[in-house]
Formats: sequence, structure tokens, C-alpha cells
Amino acid sequence: MDRLDDMDHRRLGGTDRRSLRDTERRILSAFHARGRDPRVATAARALSWAGEHGALWLAAGLAGAAVDGGRRGAWLRGTALTAGAHLVSMGVKRVVRRPRPAHLTPLVHTAGRHSFPSSHATSAAAAAVAYGALGAYVIPPLAAAMCVSRLVVGVHYPSDVAAGAALGALTACVGAGWMRRGNARD
Repeated sequence: MDRLDDMDHRRLGGTDRRSLRDTERRILSAFHARGRDPRVATAARALSWAGEHGALWLAAGLAGAAVDGGRRGAWLRGTALTAGAHLVSMGVKRVVRRPRPAHLTPLVHTAGRHSFPSSHATSAAAAAVAYGALGAYVIPPLAAAMCVSRLVVGVHYPSDVAAGAALGALTACVGAGWMRRGNARD
């Protein structure tokens, strides 16, 4: 008999879901505890503020367009992809409506009540892929720091950040051809 025949193909049981939820809470609590260091808290709050509605990434894309005239169009298309990824994440939030973590006190105020996916992580990952393709190698580490900061400030579960980063990266990868095709016309 095939071992696959013996597998239970039911949905994740209540105990398994509780275990995953508890694991996420423990991971989030561990990151959030790093915010007790005032330097870490200050940096995480600054990233949170700068990343609100994708502002940091949109400004970076516009700055790239301003200083790199030869690839201005590619920078602007990368900025559009980043903005588009952010808008998609906001739409997903309205559908999923997952509440923000309630088991700890956040270090920042949030613009909304919903947590999945992290829009900060979405726009950060989109910018990392789009602007990284244009040679802005400082953006990916800064985007990773942005993603981690959402855990430190305590406003997202790890799965919110992971899903946001995946959504942002996917959006930018799907639009990469548009960025490249446009380069020939710039």
C-alpha cells in the first residue's frame, strides 16, 4: 500500500492551527523584545514612519529618475510597480481583514487595523527587486530592515511580513519585462 494513501488530507486541525498561531506569537514577541533597546526602537520607528504608504520607496524611485537620466523611464516604471504593489496589498488587507497582534503593545501607531499582508513589506520588496535590477544595491538590505522593523514595532505577525514581501517581489518580477522593454525607448 502506498504511504500516501495513509495520509490524512483533512484541513489543518484546530490543534495544528493553534500551534502555528502560538509559534508566530513567540517569534513576534522575540523580535518585539529587541525594541527594548532604545536604539533599535528608534531605528524601527523611523523605518516605520518612512515606509508609511511606501513613501520611502517612492521617493527613492523618483530620486533615481532624477539623477539617472539615461534610465529615467525605467526608474519611473519601477516606482509605478512599487506603488502598484502597495495598492494591491491594501486591497488584500480589505479582503482578508486579519487583526493586528493584540498580545503586545506596539511601538508605533498604524494607519489601519488590518495586518495581512504587511504593506510596508510589500512595497519594500517591490522596491528591492525593481530598483535592485537598476543597480541600487543599497535598497535590498534597507528593504530587509524595513521588513524586520514591522516585527520589532509589533504590528505584524511573521506571516504578514513574509506574505507582503512575497507579494511585492512577485509584483516587481512580473513587471520586470515592462521595465526592460521600456529601457529601449528611453
